Amino acid sequence: MTIPSLVIGIAGGTGAGKSTVSREITAGLAEGVTHMPLDNYYVAEPGLSFDERRARNYDHPSAFEWELVADHLGSLLSGRPIEMPQYDFETHSRTDERVTVEPTDVVVVEGLFALYDERLTEMQDLRIYVETDADVRILRRIRRDVLERGRELEGVIEQYLSTVKPMHEQFVEPTKRRADLILPEGANSVAISLLQGMVDTEVEEGSRRWERTRARRTDPTVALEYDVD
Repeated sequence: MTIPSLVIGIAGGTGAGKSTVSREITAGLAEGVTHMPLDNYYVAEPGLSFDERRARNYDHPSAFEWELVADHLGSLLSGRPIEMPQYDFETHSRTDERVTVEPTDVVVVEGLFALYDERLTEMQDLRIYVETDADVRILRRIRRDVLERGRELEGVIEQYLSTVKPMHEQFVEPTKRRADLILPEGANSVAISLLQGMVDTEVEEGSRRWERTRARRTDPTVALEYDVD
């Protein structure tokens, strides 16, 4: 049974480069990392029609099943495997498939609202917010949704203007005040290199070089305390 030694939360706006940051800072861990993408935890709504599901606001915190996310992260931290749900972005619905995910040395929670829910942030050892210019993010969103998720261009643009942009300003961007690190321009090479070294060291040495104070778990303005041995 593996008890994770490091839990990382990676948040940021749509198209900011969260997945790239997650992948690159853990590139040296091989199978020693567990990824928990919040996109897999959209609320299951089988009773809604396709048109009703398509019209839903998926950029609002209420679109996510937070109880399940918190339960699954807690299970991983206790060394227990989880049955992670899978999501179909073309049909806007959770599939019947579940993937068994085993706990590893490092767990990465990644998504728009990775720093939104206090239950999650209390379990995170390192909180990262990826900040990228809005014009870059919308272009990445269009490319992803049209080419990878089979969406129509007009629908992607309409969704961005009606929900993505206002929800980012209201709910996503404010979570960066909970971050320990804010990465400018997404996966910039200097920040990635520093984080790679830190994560690799944590896993190799098996002991964290900092401790989050009890006060910080309820007040994110309290600084981290570092062991300078």
